[in-house]
Amino acid sequence: MWTIPRLLTLLAGLTLTVAHSQLGYPIPRSNGPRTATCGAGLGCKGPCESLRSATRINDLGYQKVYVARGQKLKVQWKRANHPGGFVRLALVPIEKSDSWDDFNTNVLKHSCYESHCGPDPGKPDEFGYGNGVGGGDCWTEVEVPAFYKDETVVTLQWIWYGGGVYYAQPEAGFGEYYNCADIVVKGGTTPTAVGKVAPVFEGKDYSNPTSNVCKYWSSNQVGVCSFAGRMPSPKSGDLLSESLEPCARGKSMTGKPAGF
Repeated sequence: MWTIPRLLTLLAGLTLTVAHSQLGYPIPRSNGPRTATCGAGLGCKGPCESLRSATRINDLGYQKVYVARGQKLKVQWKRANHPGGFVRLALVPIEKSDSWDDFNTNVLKHSCYESHCGPDPGKPDEFGYGNGVGGGDCWTEVEVPAFYKDETVVTLQWIWYGGGVYYAQPEAGFGEYYNCADIVVKGGTTPTAVGKVAPVFEGKDYSNPTSNVCKYWSSNQVGVCSFAGRMPSPKSGDLLSESLEPCARGKSMTGKPAGF
């Protein structure tokens, strides 16, 4: 556990290390690095950072992202100085993008949060093995289902859960973070009948480079660290009061997402 003076020093110098990871590509619905930050501990409860009514996909001049049926779409996010956890990706027609139930029943993939990324060289183990700072790009690929017709607008939901090291505290696990991107299906394989895709899990991260598992804190299941209906109560001069974090305290764990 960090001493109060040490923690205050870190707070003064590492303000941006409060969990703020977000979807980088495709561009999230809010289309902005600050408004796109949607943390359950900050009072944002998903399933997206904003409602369907906020989409800009039909705005004049908006640069739409097109994906083809059967395409391997590369999904990217920043590590944002935080280790561990899982990313869940789900895809639904935009008309259903305000519904948690629809996303939960249309999951495509789970991967490690630190997929193809990790701490920067120098002090990779500053807050425990592999827990050092590092803001590089993380990514995974997800296959676009074959049952969407051309010009169908779909919404990709990105969730980060099970991350850790809140304000340099190695035993503190984060709540969940949510983002959505609205994209257009066009081309690719011949459309098939509407169906369901069996979700897959792709493990391996910085701490587990050869095993099909991930390092995580608090929970390996979406919904556990959503803080239910609770909202933060910010106090002037108290930066930590702006969030409900951490979700839980304890050592990091190693494993697969619930259900795998």
